[in-house]
Amino acid sequence: MRSVKVYEETWPLHSPFVISRGSRNEARVVVVELEEDGVKAVGECTPYPRYGESEASVIGQIMAHLTRLENRLSRDELQTLMPAGAARNAVDCALWDLEARRQNKSLTEYAGSILPSVVITAQTVVIGTPEQMAASAAALVEKGATLLKIKLDDHLISERLVAIRTAAPDATLIVDANEAWHSEGLAARCQLLADLGVSMLEQPLPVAEDEALSNFIHPLPICADESCHTRADLPGLVGRYEMVNIKLDKTGGLTEALALAEEASALGFGLMLGCMICTSRAIGAALPLAGHVRFADLDGPTWLAVDVEPALQFTPGQLHLSTS
Repeated sequence: MRSVKVYEETWPLHSPFVISRGSRNEARVVVVELEEDGVKAVGECTPYPRYGESEASVIGQIMAHLTRLENRLSRDELQTLMPAGAARNAVDCALWDLEARRQNKSLTEYAGSILPSVVITAQTVVIGTPEQMAASAAALVEKGATLLKIKLDDHLISERLVAIRTAAPDATLIVDANEAWHSEGLAARCQLLADLGVSMLEQPLPVAEDEALSNFIHPLPICADESCHTRADLPGLVGRYEMVNIKLDKTGGLTEALALAEEASALGFGLMLGCMICTSRAIGAALPLAGHVRFADLDGPTWLAVDVEPALQFTPGQLHLSTS
């Protein structure tokens, strides 16, 4: 038998995280702990209301399969037992962790991945006044960040971006609208971004409006986030997006994330690796993908007032990994 524990945690943030959908002051995660033959393992997910998830619904989804989990359910069996989403992610990552620990290997080593000692990660600039966002960008760059992810809603686009580019003239900028824009005026906004040297635009339109991107001429890559969860979404993205943002909470774990990365690359999509607001546990589970992406956006734990122990080592714009 395998022992299984499922519980939620709340982690206060050091400052509000503001995107087009609203603001949050804490991270609420669900944790799965497994113990089998004296080996302990853990997985974490962040339920996301945008996808109809809550802590209660995710815990309920996992507990519905408790008996099978206790009876040593495998990762392969899990893929068909539970749908993609946060609940499956927590279980899948716990099973990966268990397998790696049984082999006395790190997760990245067990998954056959090779990582540099330092992973460059985006640092998020959340929505505020142009002056606030420019000050945040300048402070991050001064501390060492080189890649900034700019959150925007549908207002003050040019004012915010011009202020940020002036404050951080040499930084690589990527912009995330979180579905807040619409097709009207999109071409002009894309040109503005290109003129300001923005390297990529993430999910400008609501998922239901993706068709507007078909045959849409644009001067910078557009990346699918909310529009891309698993491999099943890829056919509908061809000709509309140039990149996909892979997040374990969307794919339902590392198993599908690795398969998505391989298939998306084969179709010519560029890759981004993202995260929710989470602890270092969730970032550690995603690391096998970090060496295969154009942009890594793994700053979730840097928003926490206190991270889980042991925590990954972050400095602004960088995730430091042991190579031993």
